[in-house]
Amino acid sequence: MARAISKNKKNYRPTKKGAGMTKAGVKAYRRANPGSKLKTAVTGKVKKGSKAAKRRKSYCARSLGQLKRSSAKTKNNPNSRIRQARRRWKC
Repeated sequence: MARAISKNKKNYRPTKKGAGMTKAGVKAYRRANPGSKLKTAVTGKVKKGSKAAKRRKSYCARSLGQLKRSSAKTKNNPNSRIRQARRRWKC
């Protein structure tokens, strides 16, 4: 089972800046969980059909499911963490 990392400021991006983990957070997670393949968000332009494009498509599908299952307050709030993360990933 994966070990958790500390929730300090350098590991997670604030909601206003798009939520999600930072590069430092991903490094900390991978140190705590050897063999992990966790990566940071796909935020730039990508070629259609590339690995990055497939990761983005997969994340967007998963996060849409999370958004649908969340409370009405979260669904309707444009500044909720899930919405901000989806915006960062360009979903």
